[in-house]
Amino acid sequence: MSHGSARVTRRHLLQTTAVGAAAAVTGLINAPALIRAQGSPVKLGVLHPVSGALSYSGQQGRLGATIAIEEINAAGGIKALGGAKIEPTLGDAQSTPEGGNAEVEKMNSAGVAAIVGGYASSICLTASQTAARYDLPYVVDVGVADNIVTRFGVIAKTALDNLVTINDQAGKPAKTVMIVHEDSLFGSGLAKLLNAQLPERGFQVLETIAHPTPTRDFNNAVLKIKAQNPDLVIPANYYNEYVLLARTMQQQRVRQKGIYSVLGGAASSYKFVKEFPEAAQYIMDCNHWFDPRNPKALALKKKVEDRGQFYTYEVFMNHSCILLVADALERAGSAERAKIITALENSTFAGHVMPYGPTKFVNGQNQGAAPVNTQVLGNDIQVIFPQTFATAKPVFPMPPA
Repeated sequence: MSHGSARVTRRHLLQTTAVGAAAAVTGLINAPALIRAQGSPVKLGVLHPVSGALSYSGQQGRLGATIAIEEINAAGGIKALGGAKIEPTLGDAQSTPEGGNAEVEKMNSAGVAAIVGGYASSICLTASQTAARYDLPYVVDVGVADNIVTRFGVIAKTALDNLVTINDQAGKPAKTVMIVHEDSLFGSGLAKLLNAQLPERGFQVLETIAHPTPTRDFNNAVLKIKAQNPDLVIPANYYNEYVLLARTMQQQRVRQKGIYSVLGGAASSYKFVKEFPEAAQYIMDCNHWFDPRNPKALALKKKVEDRGQFYTYEVFMNHSCILLVADALERAGSAERAKIITALENSTFAGHVMPYGPTKFVNGQNQGAAPVNTQVLGNDIQVIFPQTFATAKPVFPMPPA
């Protein structure tokens, strides 16, 4: 995907990070260099919705980013820049696209070399478009709407392939589905894709229910689920709404054969499992996850938990985003935006903690990223697909309550 004339620019929306999300890496060929003294700090924008409806996920994303910056600085900074330390410029998108846009403007004025974050698809899209006007590298941590990440379709295909496998292995107990989704770019885009692809896989979509974020009451939605009694419920919501939907189903004793998510906002969350274990039990998700065999992933998990926080996907995705930018700075040997863009475009970064290959772009898409399937089993989240990384076998259908 390109912005503006290819003759004048080389602006690209690259799907990067070691996380399978996007990096809007932008820059005019003749963009002016940012002049900086050797060894002076490199300003890096860290943008998340740390207030408003998405504040929990935003705070988790900021946590992962700042831990990575602390680690890089403690290890001697950016060696290629004389040990320059990374200086975070923190921004709050306030859970709105307008808020994210305003923060990008501020960060550009402050002279940041690049920006990491965004979280919500609607924020990421607006913020990356604003960054493009300033030839400012923008690495998206999580946003997945197809306006941003064309590999979203690949993730969804993997999720549906795995769902078919799980259902087939269980004797095909699931035939009908209801989708409950938030109505912004993420949820609406996923619902549209699922409505197109689920029938091709042999599933009948009985109803698709949209809701705004935030939503404080899911009683009517759950009554509809109870009335139609689908075999599967597929939520596509951010954290708070996902938890509330699952809790409302539990409270109303609505128990389907399975709850199956694609990039679920709570299904892959230790916070959800600890606080509401009964509502979370047996929920499956296809999401980006850490490699349970990787010592670095486990060390980061311990560091986060020692701070009294949960090791959520927002943490390790943003941690990896910062490492990706640091790797680009090392290879570029410069904090000039155009050189960082080139370094990101040619990235072979493999220092992430997810079960991925190296970050490599083909037509702007990170070919190294791939989701895994998880399931809440007992008081833990287990990897159930692919078998290479699996720590448990799927439990499906859900056992009787």
